[in-house]
Amino acid sequence: MEAKNNPKTIRAWAMFDWANSAYNLVITTTVFPAYYVAITANPNNGNRVSFFGLSFINTALTDYALAAAYMVMVLLLPILTSIADYRGNKKIFMQFFTLLGSAACCGLFFFNTDRLEFGVICFALAAIGYSGGFVFYNSYLPEIATLDMQDKVSAKGFTYGYIGSVLLQMICFAFVLSPGTFGITDKSLPAQISFLLVGIWWIGFAMIPFSVLPKGSPNAQTHQHNIIKGGFIELGNVWVKIKSMPLVKKFLPSFFFYSMGVQTIMLVATGFAAKELGMKTPELITIILIIQIVAIVGATLMSRLSDKYGNVRILIFVVFIWIGVCIAAYFTTTSTEFYIIAVVVGLVMGGIQSLSRSTYSKFLPQNIPDTASFFSFYDVTEKLAIVGGLFSFGLIEELTGSMRNSTLVLGLFFVIGIILLFSLLRTEQKVQKNTEFSPL
Repeated sequence: MEAKNNPKTIRAWAMFDWANSAYNLVITTTVFPAYYVAITANPNNGNRVSFFGLSFINTALTDYALAAAYMVMVLLLPILTSIADYRGNKKIFMQFFTLLGSAACCGLFFFNTDRLEFGVICFALAAIGYSGGFVFYNSYLPEIATLDMQDKVSAKGFTYGYIGSVLLQMICFAFVLSPGTFGITDKSLPAQISFLLVGIWWIGFAMIPFSVLPKGSPNAQTHQHNIIKGGFIELGNVWVKIKSMPLVKKFLPSFFFYSMGVQTIMLVATGFAAKELGMKTPELITIILIIQIVAIVGATLMSRLSDKYGNVRILIFVVFIWIGVCIAAYFTTTSTEFYIIAVVVGLVMGGIQSLSRSTYSKFLPQNIPDTASFFSFYDVTEKLAIVGGLFSFGLIEELTGSMRNSTLVLGLFFVIGIILLFSLLRTEQKVQKNTEFSPL
């Protein structure tokens, strides 16, 4: 096996984040939502659209599609990671999901109102490609970095991702905001070109990690069942193992609850600004760029703070800030106030994602051969959190008529998460006191 902490391998690993983060920014956060709402808006029928003969509110349909994509991954990942562990070919699965996601983004080039079903399916397939590739990407972390380097390496991945996504986002915005400069007269074409660029960017830069990363280590001796059935058995086995790991067992519930808040805020922030504050597209573009740029600083800053104060303490600090963000969002009434919130969100968004991944990796026994199964469990936890967070946010808005009330519910999830983190901190202190476990 290749030695850990190899700079070339780490840079190549981080480039996978550079490659696929453009999807997350352009498709799920900015250009696609704006384009989709614009072409499906029809106040005369309550902004409803027909999807294979069924009627949905336009934005609800994409929420359902995204939730369905994540649920598909919850069901598929145990099987796929079981196969990856058995055959030691997790890089092949990274390649498959990357090809699926990039092809789906390219397919969105042909999306218009006459091809609504096709566009929504491509949107869902792109989400499957993104989330599917990411779990195998995450599982490389303990394989390429030693315990003391995992915070820095994890932060490097997120930093590369934010830089790459902002670069492509700016290219896309050039087409969207100034189509005349490029001789474009078709109003749909700038967004469609953006989707195509995401697909090309994604598969193009992914070639770098694919050419450098190891394919994985076979672990056939641990699989005693049919591979399909064995995937879920393996997930159950991972849970059994986790129950004997006091730190991981305490970390995952806290991660689930605060992820319900973090992931939902990332997906609904622009919608909140547009709907509750009446902010226009140029302002929304500015907000997203602020969040992405500040997140680069945040991921690095949190990594350095964790070196000094420990991962769990910094996670508690960051989740406390998220609680403040939710309360502030409830009371915000002006664009200026929301810009301030966006800066804070950017600062803690990259930090909490990077620290969560590296904390989980560091809590796992080092040099375990089946990292893909453990990170599958981690990813399933996160995907279920996304589904639960989005459903709760939408339900509260539907029941109360205001997205502001939904932000308070997200704040409650963060409160539960921080309580569980304090419990984790006490457990960590006991483990450190009673064993030679390296402090985080």
